[in-house]
Amino acid sequence: MAVFQAHNFLGIEERYCYQNNSYFEIIPIPYERTTSYGKGTSKGPEAIIEASQYVELYDEQFQIDAYKKGIHTSEPIDVSGQIKTAFDRIQQKFSLSLKEGKFPIGLGGEHAVTFPIYTAFHNFFDDLCILHFDAHSDLRESYEGSIYSHASVMHRIAGLGDPIIQVGIRSQCIEEARFIRDKGIHTFYAHHIVRNGFNQAIIDHLNRNVFITFDLDFFDPSIMPSTGTPEPGGFQWHETVVFLQRVFEQKNVVGFDVVELAPQKNVTHPDFLAAKLIYKMMTLKLCLNFDK
Repeated sequence: MAVFQAHNFLGIEERYCYQNNSYFEIIPIPYERTTSYGKGTSKGPEAIIEASQYVELYDEQFQIDAYKKGIHTSEPIDVSGQIKTAFDRIQQKFSLSLKEGKFPIGLGGEHAVTFPIYTAFHNFFDDLCILHFDAHSDLRESYEGSIYSHASVMHRIAGLGDPIIQVGIRSQCIEEARFIRDKGIHTFYAHHIVRNGFNQAIIDHLNRNVFITFDLDFFDPSIMPSTGTPEPGGFQWHETVVFLQRVFEQKNVVGFDVVELAPQKNVTHPDFLAAKLIYKMMTLKLCLNFDK
């Protein structure tokens, strides 16, 4: 388990990060058990929080300081011990955050953590779906002997019965392709999006309430090299943010996670991108929330 002394996300003034009066809650999860190529995702949360200290607080597009709504940064979740024990702690923490009326945001860690995170949301919200940004479909029954692998996380979530909508997929095995067809999962492959753009059909498949899981290898390796399994043919910043704006405008986003950052020494721009993405989605929640 990675151990670090968490700073406040964005390095904001103390009065804006008290737990009892913050709208957002940043929850670091330094979990890494099943990474299969590049390593280092356990250091992702620390790197994101460190890089966030240099993100400008004012959003020039929406002309607000979203941090003034309050952002509490919790202590990292203890992910030691058996996988089930670690997953139970993750689920319990997110369940508590939701019960306290927070908007929880998970910082991974490998993508496996999304299963216990999403389970907490599944138990809390009706009419929920998961919007999955990724290069990989993560739908294997198991991988390298583990059903709780990062490569199996969406298979586990499929068992909960909520709709899954995937965008940006450009790497999978035939087992996953068959699972998508058999289970009616809405997968918008990268080559579809390159031809047709992020069209309205993607959003039309979403339920009213949406949880977003964002694997950073969705982005092209040219701007996001710090992932364990980078894939060519990914997406850029502006087109991604424009699509996210449409999601937040038309649906009730109830929480999200950002996972799979594997920081590299002397390569800081991916850490900063991840931090900026998180803060941008906070801003979108405040400015474009259709249900406010």
